[in-house]
Amino acid sequence: MMKKTLGSALVIAAVLLTGCVSRTQPIDNINQSLSQHYSDSQMKSAIIEAGISRQWVMTPAGPGVINGRLAQRGHSADIRVTYTPQSYSIQYVGSQNLLASGGQIHRNYNRWVHNLDQDIQLRLAAQAAK
Repeated sequence: MMKKTLGSALVIAAVLLTGCVSRTQPIDNINQSLSQHYSDSQMKSAIIEAGISRQWVMTPAGPGVINGRLAQRGHSADIRVTYTPQSYSIQYVGSQNLLASGGQIHRNYNRWVHNLDQDIQLRLAAQAAK
């Protein structure tokens, strides 16, 4: 009986630990090459508008650079978006309360930047159609 109880406790502990580990993933840095050239103002407005629509605070930081910050329920993430007429990248800068350690971060961060990436692409596509 003791072996069965101990075995059950080990299985439960393993399941709980697996659940904790799966909350973190490798930090995704996004690099997009675009098939079309865009002006500086088109790129800048697409990135800023996409960020704002996802509740990111987007701050131009110089030519071809926009800093972003997202704060939700006690968690925050900081990114840097760099862009050229034919590409952009979203790079992790820092975070608070997102379990960031050793190149890993809470999976919500990756979801947030992938959603931002999709919105940037949609805005650029809409500008290309004009």
